Amino acid sequence: MASMWDSAVQKRSSELHQDTWQVIFDDSIIINSIAPGWFQYISGSFARFTCSLCRRSWGSARAQVVFLFHLNSSSGQGTIKVRRFKQKCKNCTDAQMEDPFFSEDNIDVLVERLVKKIRMRCYREDLAEMNRSSIFDGRMNGPHESSHCEACQQGVCSQATS
Repeated sequence: MASMWDSAVQKRSSELHQDTWQVIFDDSIIINSIAPGWFQYISGSFARFTCSLCRRSWGSARAQVVFLFHLNSSSGQGTIKVRRFKQKCKNCTDAQMEDPFFSEDNIDVLVERLVKKIRMRCYREDLAEMNRSSIFDGRMNGPHESSHCEACQQGVCSQATS
């Protein structure tokens, strides 16, 4: 799974001025609590979740991801920290928050948007706003349930603010 994210970043490495970027997953990221020299970017996409108790699977078009990124320009080393927000099964009483599974295509779209933000923030490029939509690859069964969404509980999900 981490290799798909690394691979997506490496595919776009030519856009990152030949600097080396590493991807680190960090579930301890706190929204809007950013160290100096770091930047935050929040994006969402379609993802699938599977309950570890009952094995029920569901899709969500509101799977949120927070990226923190920093470039050490003297060493040419960049770091991208990723927090993927979880959801829990609505059928299980003792359900735990489950990690999302993003398709390779949706990871590519998320990374494309992220790389654009990196180019604007770290390399000070002036890029026109253009977004590629996430790729829907599943069936939706009903409304988004904020009480089962970690991103909603932390005020990150667009559903919580709309």
